Amino acid sequence: MDLSGFDPERKRASGERPRSERPPDPGPFPEHLLRVPGFIEQVVEHNLATATRPQPVLALAAAICLQAVLAARKVRDERGNRTNLYCVGVAPSGAGKDNARKVNKNILFAADMVEHEGNEDLASDAGLVTAVEAQPAILFQIDEFGRFLRTIGDPKKAPHLFNVLTALMKLYSSADTVFRGKAYADKKRNKVVDQPCVSVYGTTVPEHFFESLTADSLSDGFIARLLVFEAADTPARQRARATGVPDAIKEAAEWWGSFKPGGNLAPEHPQPIVVEATPEAGAVFDALAVMVDAELGKPDEAGRSLWARAEEKACRLALIYACSANAQKPVIDADAARWACDLSSYLTRRMLHIAHEWVADGVFDARQKRVVRVVRKAGGKISRSELCRKTQWLTQRERQEVIDNLLETQQLRHEEESTATRPRVWYVLA
Repeated sequence: MDLSGFDPERKRASGERPRSERPPDPGPFPEHLLRVPGFIEQVVEHNLATATRPQPVLALAAAICLQAVLAARKVRDERGNRTNLYCVGVAPSGAGKDNARKVNKNILFAADMVEHEGNEDLASDAGLVTAVEAQPAILFQIDEFGRFLRTIGDPKKAPHLFNVLTALMKLYSSADTVFRGKAYADKKRNKVVDQPCVSVYGTTVPEHFFESLTADSLSDGFIARLLVFEAADTPARQRARATGVPDAIKEAAEWWGSFKPGGNLAPEHPQPIVVEATPEAGAVFDALAVMVDAELGKPDEAGRSLWARAEEKACRLALIYACSANAQKPVIDADAARWACDLSSYLTRRMLHIAHEWVADGVFDARQKRVVRVVRKAGGKISRSELCRKTQWLTQRERQEVIDNLLETQQLRHEEESTATRPRVWYVLA
């Protein structure tokens, strides 16, 4: 057996990843996942009818978060999962990200449930916990979420914000138990919240969010807790008429506001109703669990952290689907389970693809990935002169080192085109 071409140290230094391990792009958001019957569908339709630039994917993400906070601390599934979710809406600047947040605000205000909307900025982890203590069923809607992640991810830039991520991760996993904050010498400052149900809907432009992704954020589990909804383009502008909240939506939200399982003690110690799952739904969840176990068996660390939360997110999504379809008698049926599992699986695969494109293992790997993105943005093929113009942030030596390594690892291939003078050089994505 000839092992002369096998050199693990060289491959590790160059950042090469075997082609078979590169996560495939699952493609644009599937159309069949955009429809959730009942309340969510009504909110999405109202959103699209009043938006200057309709964004169905972002409208769905925001409506999911709205239903999540309306049913917070009031329902659970057989496994104890609650409705709290962290969703991120990603769209280019000027593509219509604001309307979904405004729709959620207006619905909560019209239903006299404005206290369930959290602050739009988080000043510290202590401020976050204080807000949750005051209102355990709460939805934080944060604009420029990518900038926010880049800031709180670096303790040198904002040490008072660095612990916000840790608090959000703990709150995410504490919806079915008691959350205890930091221990202070002054006992009055110690925070205890019974079954907090915190949801987040953040909006951001692609570059800011993707640049905030790091190997640490993938491995520590925060990114694995996110559901990232991408709107790939800027839709055509429409002359939308501003209207009030439709009566059907307002009445549905008011019903959730008045629904208090557990009686008068519900705000202090919730006793949520159990939403049963049908045997058909159980079979769908079991199929997802088998697939997740197979993915967890692979050596990819980023993949392990993301797939580890896929089934949990699917269970929460199915619970939200059931509440939307039939608020008074919710049941997790096969349709709810299939939608939730398909959505969780698609978003996980998409995030794996994004992580491979953006998360780097060092400075050199970051340069490689950025050059590859330049070539891909040019349509997968770019001339040498154009590549030089678009990578002026690199020195001539750095650029040549990156190109040589991309050619060697077969991420790019070299083509020449005959001209009247010297041949024209092209680089093409392999």
